[in-house]
Amino acid sequence: MFCLNLDQTYALTMSPVAMSLEELIPSTHLKSHIYAIIIRTSLVISTLIVGLTIPFFGLVMSLIGSLLTMLVTLILPPACYLSILRGKVTRIQRTLCIMVITVGVASSAFGTYSALSKIVENLRS
Repeated sequence: MFCLNLDQTYALTMSPVAMSLEELIPSTHLKSHIYAIIIRTSLVISTLIVGLTIPFFGLVMSLIGSLLTMLVTLILPPACYLSILRGKVTRIQRTLCIMVITVGVASSAFGTYSALSKIVENLRS
């Protein structure tokens, strides 16, 4: 499941970049699909090179992921729901939203602490 999520996330992130670069190619080319393959392959290879050459790249990505993923998936949706429906939210809905926000904040805090501690650990050694 985790690998499938990474594949989907990478494809969803890189697709707009690749499509923007592909739009720069004139449409008169008969073999435009070959150019699309070259563009997408070069994007994947360049991402791989960046990931392998920058020190602590994975740890920095886990830090960013723990902050932003929890914010976007668990904190912001119920917070916006509560903000939009201020007076119309029942007590049970408010309690559930606050519980979800609390789990999101706790998960984000633990993930951030874990990533930061690993970064500091690798800096010391």
